[in-house]
This record gives sequence, C-alpha cells and structure tokens, in this order.
Amino acid sequence: MVSSKRNNQLHIDGEALSTLALVQEGLIDPVNKLMSEEEAIEVRKTKMYKGVSFPFPFLLTPSGKKNEACLKSIQKGDIVELVHQERIVGQLTVETTFHINPSDRLKCIYGTDDDSHPGVKSTKNRLGSIAVTGEYHVDYPLISAFKKMVQEKIKETNAQNISALVLAANPLNRAHERMIRQAIDNSDLVVIFLLKPFTHTGLRYDIRHNAMLKFIDNFLPANKVVVVPLENSYIFAGYNELILNALVAKNYGCDKLIIGKQHAGLGLFYNNEQENSIFDATKDIDINVSTIEQYVYCNKCRTLVSTKTCPHGQHHHIHYHSASILKLIMSGMMPPSILMRREVSASILSALFPERFENLQEIYDALMPNDGLMEEHNEEDFYIKLMELYKTSSLT
Repeated sequence: MVSSKRNNQLHIDGEALSTLALVQEGLIDPVNKLMSEEEAIEVRKTKMYKGVSFPFPFLLTPSGKKNEACLKSIQKGDIVELVHQERIVGQLTVETTFHINPSDRLKCIYGTDDDSHPGVKSTKNRLGSIAVTGEYHVDYPLISAFKKMVQEKIKETNAQNISALVLAANPLNRAHERMIRQAIDNSDLVVIFLLKPFTHTGLRYDIRHNAMLKFIDNFLPANKVVVVPLENSYIFAGYNELILNALVAKNYGCDKLIIGKQHAGLGLFYNNEQENSIFDATKDIDINVSTIEQYVYCNKCRTLVSTKTCPHGQHHHIHYHSASILKLIMSGMMPPSILMRREVSASILSALFPERFENLQEIYDALMPNDGLMEEHNEEDFYIKLMELYKTSSLT
C-alpha cells in the first residue's frame, strides 16, 4: 500500500524494519516490545532484561527532520504509521517518547562512538535522539515465513537435537563444509543461519544462498539441513553478535549453537569491570553453546585436519582465509579444489561472470573429452570440467 498521508508518520529503514519484525515474531525473546525509559536505563546498567543477558536497550529512534517533528508532536494514544521506502509497513500506538543520548547508545552497541570503528558512522547517521515506545505491528513476511518453515521441518523430521550454525559463507569453503558435517553427526537437524547483511560487501546473498543449496542438495543427506536468512543488522555488532545469535537460534527451536574457536566475538570482554567471555553472557540463555576447532589443510596429512590434532607445523598448513579466497573468486579465478568444492566455485563464478565466454559450446567441445554426442553445456558445466583438467597430473 503506497502511503499518501504525511502526518503521524515515522520513516524507517530496512534495518529497523527487520529488527522490529524479529522481535514481533518472538525471535529475540524475552525482548518482545520496545522498551520504556525506565527499562532502557536498567538494561544499560545491568546488561540484563527479564533475567536474560541482553546487551543494550531495544529502542526505536529514527533520524531525520520529518521523524523528529513527528516524535515531538505525538501524544499517548496516537497511532503512527511506519513507512519504509514510501510504503506503509505497519503502525505503532504511542505510549510515550523520551530523549536519548546517541553517543551513549553507540557505546552500548559498539563499545565506542569513534567514527573510525566499522559500523559506527553508518549507525550514527540513522540514529535520532528521541525514542518512542508502544505496541506496534509490522508486515514483514520473510521472517514469519522462515520461522514457520523451520517449525514445520522440526515437526516433519521429529527432530529432538537441533543445532544452529551462523555462517556468512563468503564464500562457502571446505572448512565450512566440515563444520556442517560435524554438526550433522551430532544432530537430528541443523539450521544454517546464512547472514544477509544490509551492506554490499563481498558476494551477494543470492549467490551465497545458491552455492549453499548446491552443496546441501548434492552432498548432504536429505532432510538434515535447512537454510534460513538472518538479516545482519547493526544490533548484531561486536560481542553482541553471539549473544543475539544465541537468542535467535534458541527461539527458532534450536538447543545448540555451534561456533568456531576463531570467531571474532568469542574473545573476552568487560562487563561491570569484570573479565567475561561469551559463555558467561549466555549461561542464562537456554541453549548450549559449543565450539569447534579451526580447520586447515595439511600437506603432510593430505587432508583437512584441526590444528589441535595435527602434529605438523604451520608451514605445512593451508588456511581457509575467507577474504583471500574471495579475492580469487572476485578476480574470476577458480580456487583450488582443496579450498572450495568445484561445484560451489562453478555456481559462484557463473553467477558473477554471466556470458563470460564467447562461443562457450565451441570451447567446451574443443577442450573437454566427450563421447561424440552433441550436448549443450552452460558455464557452470564448463567450470566443473575445467577443474577436472586442472586436477589431471600425469604430465606434472
């Protein structure tokens, strides 16, 4: 529905809409509403909400002159339209408004308000100084649809042990595959929360999603894995990420969250001047958080191993450094198969560089072995066969 009314409207961006929808669907429970000023002060002081760890107050503080004028004029009981990209996406019944300090809020979320910190500058630009509370409803079918899908999958498979993995898979590599397989070994069902950020860095979500499905559909047992997009808004910043991931996974029905020991958010942080780890912050969240070792390829063992079990030194290890593998992919190069499965590489490259080759069929027929039959081939087929040629070793 296109909005035509200009009074009592709050214009919100995609991050705010997504976060409001997450809370509305009960996926960050016990947070189930916008917090009052008293609740906000208490959460900021204790990092707790209703007896559960929560890193900062859940508030709606949209920026902009129009929003500020609206927030200054509304009164208790007013109904405010929530507008995203010129469309009404929900409404809010006003309970109260109150002022916040944007700098303090940034420090709550990121631990700093320094513009040089990744994320601070973009969040500062979208953060107003007036918060509004009240009952609200937003229309955001994506989140409710995937919540229903996971619930149906749990019921269909009668899953009792449900594990969660939160992955960017940017791109999906062999270490990710090993993590997924290990999770399947110890679970009835694995829910992969595939990060869907609001920024435009790295591979597009649809490319990563298709690559993940290519791996799951062809190389994993049926009905063991389900993929859910997790829109990675600013609330998942810093050490908050693992706390919020644990809450989301638990509220989707998972009883275990599996993370790699190299996860940036796993390290120590300070809370009330005491040293803590993420495990201290998730003890009160009803989910088991477990870690798995870092995986490398060892050219002595000639397989994928954990750094904990491999007896050979670093000089024998090939690391699965996602940023470096991504540079190969973005340059149009096919990573070695010990780094990425050829089917995954082919899926990504064919999406990144469509119609890259002139007369593809002619090149395919000239280079690839065939049985004499005329068959049409696409770019994905070409990359897969090309990797087979790379692996031929009789002349090396």
